[in-house]
Parts: sequence; structure tokens; C-alpha cells
Amino acid sequence: MQLFDKQLSSQATAQLNKPQLTLGSKGDAVKELQKLLNHWGYYLPIDGTFGQTTLDIVKAFQRRVFLKADGVVGNLTWQALYTGAPVNMPILQRGSKGQAVITLQETLQITGHYTGRLDGDFGATTDAAVRSFQKDADLIADGIVGSKTWYALSKIFVPMGC
Repeated sequence: MQLFDKQLSSQATAQLNKPQLTLGSKGDAVKELQKLLNHWGYYLPIDGTFGQTTLDIVKAFQRRVFLKADGVVGNLTWQALYTGAPVNMPILQRGSKGQAVITLQETLQITGHYTGRLDGDFGATTDAAVRSFQKDADLIADGIVGSKTWYALSKIFVPMGC
């Protein structure tokens, strides 16, 4: 698998040339999608057909990496498939507000670190929950949600079909 991981890293920019895939798509790009999903622990047959099972697993993967779970494999989903990590997530810290903070709070609620209201306000309660999660994940507990923390948060979602 190490060779596959290196290939993923070296191809991380290649996804910009990938086609958009949706339910009903067929061909080599769908096979590539299915191989990538298998690599990340979502087991499905590699048959080159984007059917209902592939759609359901794409949506599960999208939720795991904090993308809109619409089942459409576009640029951001391809990027996340190549890296196995969330893409385009903002850096959050005390004082941040908005939908990304709600996503953070919801995820921390799932982990048991956050028990406050889902209000989109990164205040003291969210800060304490982030620091607790970071400590438990062996990260620097600085209360700043950057790429490493988003990646650790994405690992709490168990792949389908495992």
C-alpha cells in the first residue's frame, strides 16, 4: 500500500483533469473512483458502473471529509479521494462564526467532546471541546482547528461496508 500512497501523493494535483461523475456514469474513471474508495476502507466491487451502492458510498465519504453529500464526484471530492483528507476547510478558532463552526460542533458532539448548543459561535465551550479533542487525538491542544485537526475529526466516521 505504500506505493499506492506515494502514487496518490504524486497524483494529488491530477484530479483537476478528472471528469465529474454521477449516478449512471460508466467507464475507467468510475473504476478509478471505486479503487480509491476501496483504498480508504469503503469496500465495493470495481465494476466501472456508478450505481446505487457507489452513490451511497460516495455520499458517506463526502460526509466523512465534510463535503456536501450530494453523490456528485467533482473536483473537491476527487481531491479528498486522492489525499484521504478534508479539503477547503477553514481554519477556525475562538471568535469564528458560521456553518463551518456548526459542522465542527456537530462532529465534536459525536465524539462526546461537545455538549453545548449548535450555534455556530466558536466561544469558550467550543474552544474547550476542541482542546480536549486535540489532546485525545495526540495533537497540539491549541484550540485552533486547522488541517491536522480537521483530518483527525474526519477519522471518527467509520467507512461503510467494513
